[in-house]
Amino acid sequence: MKSNTFDTVMNERHSVRKYDASFSLAAEEITALLEDAAKAPSSWNLQHWKFLVFHDQQVKEQLLPIAYNQEQVVEASAVIAILGDLEADTNADRVYQEAVDNGFMTDEVKTTLVAQIKSAYASRPEMARDEAIRNGSLAAMQLMLAAKAKGLDTCAMGGFNAETLVSTFNIPSRYLPVMLISVGKAAKPAHGTARFPIQEAIVWNQF
Repeated sequence: MKSNTFDTVMNERHSVRKYDASFSLAAEEITALLEDAAKAPSSWNLQHWKFLVFHDQQVKEQLLPIAYNQEQVVEASAVIAILGDLEADTNADRVYQEAVDNGFMTDEVKTTLVAQIKSAYASRPEMARDEAIRNGSLAAMQLMLAAKAKGLDTCAMGGFNAETLVSTFNIPSRYLPVMLISVGKAAKPAHGTARFPIQEAIVWNQF
């Protein structure tokens, strides 16, 4: 697998929907990709993600109708469901205890941060869902860039039946399906996409 500069990776990454079905990725290769994805930033470092990997062909066939028969589901080497953690606040003690153990913060700072997180989640009912989607999406983008850097192709998919995904694959209520990402080798190049001029997307200081 080749390595690329970041500019090359960013500019050459496109959504690929036609994959070489004969190309396979080993579990170890997928794990390495997900290790990179899990280095994404997250609010309070709570790491609001879980990765459900569809690697077995028979399981991908099960996923196909749930993903509205998008062929990349069965042709790609793997499909990864990005799940957002609706209870990421419960990770706080473990995250910050490790920081304390490594000398990065004091027990007092840890206690303050954990209390702030629990208060924020308790006082804002929408926070759990918002943070699950926001931070899960950061990990998803990092996964796609990491894949491209290794010469692989991806496609993010929002088109799937989330309720059926949850029930079919026994996803605990703690986790919210954010998106599916196909990973593999393109069978044909992705078509280019137009972007609005960046000037249309930038607002300086205020509207």
